[in-house]
Amino acid sequence: MPLDRGTRVPTERQIVASGQRRMSTGRKGSRRTGGEGSMTQTFFFDSALLPNGWGRNVRIETAGSVIARVGADATRRAGDRHEPLVIPGLSNVHSHAFQRAMAGLSERRGASGQDDFWSWRELMYRFLARLEPEDIEAIANYAYADMLEAGFTSVGEFHYLHRTPQGGWYDNPAELAVRHLSAAEATGIGLTLLPVFYESSQFGGEPPTAGQRRFITDLDSFARIIDDVHRLSHRADGARIGVAAHSLRAVTADHLFTLARRYPDRPIHIHAAEQLKEVRDCVAYCGQRPVEWLLRNVGLNARWCLVHATHMTAEETRGLARSGAVAGLCPSTESNLGDGIFPARAYIEGGGRWAIGTDSHITLDAAAELRQLEYSQRLERHSRNVLSTADSPSTGRSLFESALRGGAQAMGQAVGAIAPGHRADFLVLDEGHPDLVGRSEDAILDTWEFVVGRSLIRSVIAGGQIVVEAHRHRARERIDANYRRTMQRLMSGA
Repeated sequence: MPLDRGTRVPTERQIVASGQRRMSTGRKGSRRTGGEGSMTQTFFFDSALLPNGWGRNVRIETAGSVIARVGADATRRAGDRHEPLVIPGLSNVHSHAFQRAMAGLSERRGASGQDDFWSWRELMYRFLARLEPEDIEAIANYAYADMLEAGFTSVGEFHYLHRTPQGGWYDNPAELAVRHLSAAEATGIGLTLLPVFYESSQFGGEPPTAGQRRFITDLDSFARIIDDVHRLSHRADGARIGVAAHSLRAVTADHLFTLARRYPDRPIHIHAAEQLKEVRDCVAYCGQRPVEWLLRNVGLNARWCLVHATHMTAEETRGLARSGAVAGLCPSTESNLGDGIFPARAYIEGGGRWAIGTDSHITLDAAAELRQLEYSQRLERHSRNVLSTADSPSTGRSLFESALRGGAQAMGQAVGAIAPGHRADFLVLDEGHPDLVGRSEDAILDTWEFVVGRSLIRSVIAGGQIVVEAHRHRARERIDANYRRTMQRLMSGA
């Protein structure tokens, strides 16, 4: 069934479950203390941001990749890994890993002088036409290592590249999805893998274009991909498998409803209202705007993440905020592509939940994404500290904690909090940085986000393991070497 004018399907609201579940408590094994790779590890943080505020002398015990115990005002013990200043790791809820290799290649004026998302998309189609499985894995390794160094300890991989360059199937339809599991395993980043259903080029089920031939799925092939990556998800500790519908222009209503019904316990993500042309095309086809149609028809709730949602009316903004869904914002990519400005203040005032992603990875810096979101609001409103609140007057802390909460929800995982049952993901900040002199607690977050950025992150612990030390990923040399070989081949035209 295509999108119809005024279509309402109330039964869909009843069949879509929240789908959020807590992570498992880690691998089974004997209890050991201290040392990377052991079943149980202990950490001692002089200062750490906990769910109820800043804590002093915080002692953490992990079981596998998960936090087992947290105690504040504790005593440091022999064998504890000691760090002075720690905050939770952030979730990057929207990633197209392969696009990391394109960063910087589209910053040239086109012949028409009318560069926008749609001209960028044609360049992207040409670029991906040459990617082989080994290339995709090497690029994903590079992107994920960079994310970890930048403050992201988990990633939502919105994976729509399924087929061979010629448009055929690999022997295993999940071949390219599994490459992302391998990259997550190799780098240590937490993963919510979101295989994407993609069937058409325009509203109404128009046939795909030649540039889209690597994306196309049907319900049977999509089910095989989901089943296979679910079976292999143990390869990346703590991996969660969700589903994604690319967009309303790329998925018919019937199949969107089928996906929601067939996978009721999984996170579900969808691009929506990123571009004005997309909104106009949707209105021309069915008389409704994309977010409006989703609100009326699919029963948006806590398991949904609407990526971008840039162009909404005031009514749509209030409706999305009330729905309990997450708006997946990608401020740097949205700025780079000239998408527009998300109505963040009104959305937050309506109780809306949001998270951040890096999408095309034009830059990778968790602090920079939060800063860009706030700065876009300042430019639009001619005001400062737009997204802080009376309860959280520190703009840095308000942004950070909102992104933590929304990120955990969109990922469908217990992440983003230094609390029992959550993945042991910690960012160790450089307490000796000159820009932190005389600053503590919330002022540190303000300085990280608005002044220093990713260089303030000295070490990263992801899933209880030290993956970044002295600002560098533990496998940086090997990952860089593989990435260089991949890029030399791709850029040479060989």
